[in-house]
Amino acid sequence: MISLAFLPKTTAFAGFGRIFTPRDTGQRCGAGLWMAWVLAALLPALASTPAQSQAQSQAWPSRTVRLIVPFPPGGSADLLGRAVAQKMTENLGQSVVVENRPGVDTIVGMEAIARAAPDGYTLGYVIGSALTMNPTLYSKLPYDAQKDFTPVSMLASVPLAIVVHPGLPVNNAQELGAYVKANPDKVFYGSGNIISKIAIEQFLRVSGGRMTEIAYKGSSPTIQDLLRGELQLSVEPIVGILSHVRAGKMRAIAVTNLQRSNAVPEIPTLAESGFPGFDVANWHGMVVPSATPREIVARVVTEVTRAARATEVAARMAPLSIDLIVSRPEEMQARVNAERERYARDIRALGIKLD
Repeated sequence: MISLAFLPKTTAFAGFGRIFTPRDTGQRCGAGLWMAWVLAALLPALASTPAQSQAQSQAWPSRTVRLIVPFPPGGSADLLGRAVAQKMTENLGQSVVVENRPGVDTIVGMEAIARAAPDGYTLGYVIGSALTMNPTLYSKLPYDAQKDFTPVSMLASVPLAIVVHPGLPVNNAQELGAYVKANPDKVFYGSGNIISKIAIEQFLRVSGGRMTEIAYKGSSPTIQDLLRGELQLSVEPIVGILSHVRAGKMRAIAVTNLQRSNAVPEIPTLAESGFPGFDVANWHGMVVPSATPREIVARVVTEVTRAARATEVAARMAPLSIDLIVSRPEEMQARVNAERERYARDIRALGIKLD
């Protein structure tokens, strides 16, 4: 039996000289008249046409758009998000404002994006791990990484590098692997975020070595202790350590991405340094809530990619050693699917769980 509980109590249908309302409940009128009342109640919901949907997309944005960034101000995600938002504001003639929602490995911000109205007026800045690692690292998330978001575009790759204190007697990945294997647990490494931890643990798994982990809250204190020699190794975004590397205060061993970074092509990859296929990447992108109408999504995709490709954005990102990688939505989705499956296997093999 079909439930009609969704019909509004105030809806009424005029027929045969009288007004029929839900109170009639089919008892005072025939089945045909009852069906006519139902259709009349449903007509407003059925009235949307492709032309109307197109008109809505053309009208977007008619008010301020917010971009939720699940990081505090000042980091690479915040800086790139603000650069894209500013360019979108210039292009659209409507404000696109950044709203920082940091906390719990981006979970706080991702939940806010998932629960936002799917109308195109909330965009979400994401890093790959939120969609590809967190579903395995956490038993329960307040969002469904597979169902609650629609991809817009990848925006950038923020390369990660294994860096060591100059006092550690290694100059390349092969020497590092041999050293931590010959000196188990004697090297102290700092992990300021989950991507760094997984990269290091994955390296130890394939090299057969062992190190001692010291957990930190973020990259900044990790880098400071590495500079002081209280740590011997970490995996950090290039943007945070490049000046120290060039000053000789730490040594870059290899990047963890599968391919060399355009920003620092002189640093080899682990994959080409004796660890074939090694790939732990830190990429950034943009999404919208999954129920956002397709026509609105198409407009968002057009405007986000238009802004991200602007020369002004590239110029602002150049000093940060960020590789811009603007993509199509289907390319982003394919990467998410492939990495989610691969990281699920790797994380389970490493035995890492965060709750």
